[in-house]
Amino acid sequence: MTSDTALTVPPARPRPPARSAGDRRRARAAYLFLAPFFVVFLAMLVIPLGYSGYLSLFRTRLIGGTSFVGAQNYLTALSDPEFLAGVGRMGLFLLVQVPVMLGGALFLALALDSGRARGAGVLRLLYFVPYAVPGVVATMMWGYLYGRDFGPLAQVFRAFGASAPDVLAPGTVLGSMMNIVTWEFVGYNMIIMYSALRTIPAELLEAASIDGAGLVRQAWSIKIPAIGPAIVLTVIFSIIGTFQLFNEPALLKGIAPTAISNGFTPNFYAYNLAFVNQDVNYAAAVAFLLGLVIAVISYLVQLRVNRGGTAN
Repeated sequence: MTSDTALTVPPARPRPPARSAGDRRRARAAYLFLAPFFVVFLAMLVIPLGYSGYLSLFRTRLIGGTSFVGAQNYLTALSDPEFLAGVGRMGLFLLVQVPVMLGGALFLALALDSGRARGAGVLRLLYFVPYAVPGVVATMMWGYLYGRDFGPLAQVFRAFGASAPDVLAPGTVLGSMMNIVTWEFVGYNMIIMYSALRTIPAELLEAASIDGAGLVRQAWSIKIPAIGPAIVLTVIFSIIGTFQLFNEPALLKGIAPTAISNGFTPNFYAYNLAFVNQDVNYAAAVAFLLGLVIAVISYLVQLRVNRGGTAN
């Protein structure tokens, strides 16, 4: 018995067209223009990270020299009360300062986008100027304003016969840092949100206005959901910046040495371990753990946002 079923042969895939000499020249030119980035990326990020990871696996002692300890530095850091206190302090900073800063930035962006503010161009510049001030200069300026013995605020209090509050005391210095960081970065985040707001189609807002939606309703139901990705971006940037806080504690320590310890923030702690205590191996492990904390929190925020978007 013979079968009449014909064997089907899949058609051969067409060969990609051969690249011309001009295409090859353009590809080489593209790689040539990209080469400076990759050189800097390798030299300034990949190689230092690899070397830091290598250092974190060793321990150097005055007697005995350098020895391989594997993950011991990481286990020590996980039980280091100063490192854990710094992480917890920055966690509190994140929960309090970041919502205030981003809420203020969102309010300013919505106010400028509403078209009701006069001189919007000048206001945008004024809001952004604090970010243009270097962080070191901003911290020194606010440190001068905070000073109980020499600051202008203290002088005003003394002029009225009152004693100035000590905003650099151990219990209040974290709030003072929150104020500095908010002043520095609210304009930066406002620009990101305002730029996203400008991409919303004007026809959508006009239709909502015709339907009777006021400015508040438009902002809540249209504008804020539309710029969700921009808001998430500012949240992630703020998480990274919070755990990398360094300038503020480093400079304010000179004014309030009793209020700020060497481990006030994890980044400041790693710096003191490496350059004051000369323990570069343990400092490398602390730095890697700090990077892991930032990555985990950023991932959880992104995951939460993605799940929320899918649910909606």
